This record gives sequence, structure tokens and C-alpha cells, in this order.
Amino acid sequence: MDRYLLTLWNRVDSGEAKVEELAELLLLSTKQTRRKLKQWEEEGWLTFQSGRGRGNRSTVKWLRDVEQEYERSFFMSMEKEPIEAVSKLLLLDWTTETKQRLMAAFQGKLGFNQEGQDRLIIPRFYRFLTYHPLKLADANSANIIANLYNRLVTLNADDSVAPELAHSWEYTDTQLLLYLRKDVAFHDGSILKAEDVVHCLQQMKQDENFAKLWEPIKAITTPSPLVVKLEFPGGCSYVLQLLGLLTASIFKEVNVKLLGTGGFYLAEESAGKTALSAFKQYFGCRPLLDRVEFVHVPKEFHVVYHAGHESEQVDTFKVESDSGFGIVVLNPFRGSDMTRKEVRDYIHMVIDRHRHELPEVDARITGNNEGCLIGLSKPYEMPELPLPTMSSPIKMKYVNYTANTSIWLKDKLEQAGLEVDFEEISFHDAIYDPDVKKETDLFIHGEIFELNQSFSYFFFLKNSFSPLHFLVNRNEFLQRKIEAYTTMPFKQWSSLHLQIEQYMKEESLCVPLYFTKRQIPFSINLMNVEIKHFGYVDLTKLWTKPEV
Repeated sequence: MDRYLLTLWNRVDSGEAKVEELAELLLLSTKQTRRKLKQWEEEGWLTFQSGRGRGNRSTVKWLRDVEQEYERSFFMSMEKEPIEAVSKLLLLDWTTETKQRLMAAFQGKLGFNQEGQDRLIIPRFYRFLTYHPLKLADANSANIIANLYNRLVTLNADDSVAPELAHSWEYTDTQLLLYLRKDVAFHDGSILKAEDVVHCLQQMKQDENFAKLWEPIKAITTPSPLVVKLEFPGGCSYVLQLLGLLTASIFKEVNVKLLGTGGFYLAEESAGKTALSAFKQYFGCRPLLDRVEFVHVPKEFHVVYHAGHESEQVDTFKVESDSGFGIVVLNPFRGSDMTRKEVRDYIHMVIDRHRHELPEVDARITGNNEGCLIGLSKPYEMPELPLPTMSSPIKMKYVNYTANTSIWLKDKLEQAGLEVDFEEISFHDAIYDPDVKKETDLFIHGEIFELNQSFSYFFFLKNSFSPLHFLVNRNEFLQRKIEAYTTMPFKQWSSLHLQIEQYMKEESLCVPLYFTKRQIPFSINLMNVEIKHFGYVDLTKLWTKPEV
């Protein structure tokens, strides 16, 4: 199917038309457009009469219904082609009614499918940014990484630490000894050794994004086979919790390829599909699914997880997943009016007066007048403040996933008498380019904590991927408070969390904006749905009742 032809059919009726206008519509050069018109004429889709002489316009006359014929081809492709090839066709410029019809039909191809193997197919709106634990900075990629790799230990939501690659350990105030499981295989069949773990942890310690976290740990060695030793002469109260992060996952690089020990391995990666296959040598409980495929679909697609053999009317149940919170980060270090606390406080007041309206912008979110720490943060209210004088517009940047709330905030600030310069940046740049955050006055950031709230908040303050990193690094009060985490017992961290959060609210540096949740529909035949890291389902635990 030719996407340019379908676009032309849905945008241009039979009649007069200029080649230049058609080229602009199709985002082609006039030469390319003339070549296309000639090709479509030869194929019998249309006739094109070029205008001769001054003032004479060219004419297009349609001979066949392009969308109707393409729709028939779509259904034929669904029967014969791989699902990722069909999903690409949904991205063409269909009319709304046709697209809804095609997506409804395509939905039946998703879900659990038993055709020689147990296969779950999941819609994917965006490609995963990374499969490398040390580059992990977004929740979407975390969904994959959690299934490809293992950590030495698991840090649970209730603060307990459970064995993973390390079956046991001995902890003192100055060192940690980890005892590794025997015969754990990487995805290439090679066996995990203590040296692999030491090399991997040293990479994280030397990585610029995590070096500050690892600063208290002075040595990582292997005193004997399957034993790893971490030394921290000045103390490190959070060393076990640090090893439970997804970014501390153990991996090995062989011929530029990254290998893990997780329940699934990366079997395929393309623009249309990401596929995971079960790792049969997995040291834990082998996944009950043989294959999980993430297939690219349009953003309008309605996601329901159901079995391939089920009808559209199958009963579902909804699982609520925590999708985190949103904050407004204000930058006092750009040399703009944001240096003045009265300006930041006024913006804070405007947000406080209006954030209860946010469910009208997005039904999944609710205004947050407390903070980032559920169960700990307390409600507060800003006093009435006068409009400050400004020397220049506020510079505000946003990414696609915060577009609606960012537009809403821009409107509220302008209604309150502030001028705003508005600029969109890419999601990739927002995460990986630190200068982007330094060159703006304010931006909305969405955050999802990994699993354990207490350590995730500390990690949020400390790692350099965080939007708060540049604030923390240049603030003496925050630096002193964060240094105290190193020697304070993990169980007592809540008091420090609240002091830091209160300071950032009082200084109008980090303003709570919203909480967000999502409800995911699952077929009643899909078993053992368990929400884990970053609000995603644990794929290694899923199974489905076969059709009887």
C-alpha cells in the first residue's frame, strides 16, 4: 500500500489542483509528486491532466476508491502477514471511521495466542529507548529491563530485601559480603562468575550518572569463587538497597551484545516489533509464556489484554496501576527572573489555586497539594501573593507526554498575568541532555517510583538523570541533607525525606502538581497478573487458561 496515495485520496477530491499544492500536502518535492502521479495513472487509480498555459490549472480525476480497496487489502494481510507488518498499516492516513474499524479487527489479533507456542502480544506506542541498565531513565524501558536481567537482591515495597542472584549476604558497618548462586546462566549459556559481577558493579560505580551514589563504596573485589566483597570504610547504610535497583542489574557484554540472566532474552528488535523469548535455562521459575511481542500501533489504539482465541465481548477485569506523580521544577540558576523567590512563589501560588482542575485535562490524574511521598507528605496551601514585575517572558519547555498539562499550565500562568515562551523538546533530549533542563525556567516532569518509595525518593534526588539533579548540586542545604543519608539507618530515612521535600516546597523549587493512575483491562482468562516495577506487569509470572 502506498501511504501517499491514501493521503491524497482522503484529502483531495476530483477537480482542479496545483502540483505545488499536492506536493506540499504529501511533503514531497514537485518532481517526486509528478513522478507519483504518473505512476498512479499507469496503475489506474486516477487521471491527471496537467494545465497548459498561464492561468490554466491541472485537474485530478479519481477512477477507483483507494480506501475501500486498501481496506480489503488490510484484511487479507491480517490473514497472511506477520502481525508487526499489519500493525504498520494502521499508521496510514485512514479516515476516522475506517481506522476505528481496522483497529477493532486488529484488536482480535492481540493478547494470548497459542499457535505452536504460548505467545502474548502487547500494543506498543513507542520504541523502547534503551535495553542497557546503565542507560535506564524511563519507565517504559524498565518494563523490558526487568525481564531481561537480574539484580543481586530485590528491594521490596515493604523495605525488606530478598535474595536474587545472591542467595545470602553478611553486612557490617564497613563491608558487605555477597554469596552468589551456583550455575546461573547468561543468555548465551555461559555461567555467571563473581568476576562478572565485580566488573558490572565497577562499571556502574564509574558511570557519571551513578558515581555519586557509589562514592562511599571504595572497593569491589572477589575474595573467593562466587563471593563478592564491597568495602565502605566510612559507612554506607544503603548499600543493599542500591544493589536492588534495576540500574544495578547484572549483565555481560560479548561482541558488543548485552547479555542478561533474566527469564526472557531479547529475540527481535525492529521499528515494528520488540520480541522476548523465554530463557529455558533460567535459574528461577521458567516463564510460562514462550514469547512476548510488543507490536507498534497508533496512539489512538485501545489497549486490552486478551487471548487470541477470545471474542471482543470477553469479560475483563481492571487492574489499577500506579503511574506516579507530576511536579513542576523551577530553575533559579538560569540568570532570569526565576532567581527571585517572589517570582517562583507567585507561580507556585497560581499552580496551587488551579491544580484541582487537572482531572478536566486528563481523567487519569488528580491534583496533588501534598507532595511526592504517599502516606508521608502533608496537604498545604499557598498564601495570596501580588503579581511580580518581570523583565522577560518565562521560558517553558515540555515533552510529548506532558503536552496537555503543560498547555494547561501555560494558559493558567498567562491568565495570571505572566508571559510564557513555549517550546517542545524530544523525550530523548529531556532524559539524556542535561543542558535542556538548565536552559529553561520551568518544566513539568512525570516520575514513577520503581517499587520501594523510600529508596526511590533518595535515588530521585541523587542520580544525574533526575530533573532535580542540577538543583541539588548547586544548593548547600540540599547537599548537607543528602550527605546524611550515607550514615543514617535506612529505616529512619522518612524524616530526611520530609525535610528535603518541605524545603523545596518553601523555596518553590519543586512544586507538586498531580498524582496519576491507570486502569488496565485484562481478560478474565489471563492469570497471575501482578504489578511490579514502575507499575508494569511481571511478565515472568503471567499464564493463561488454554481454550478447552
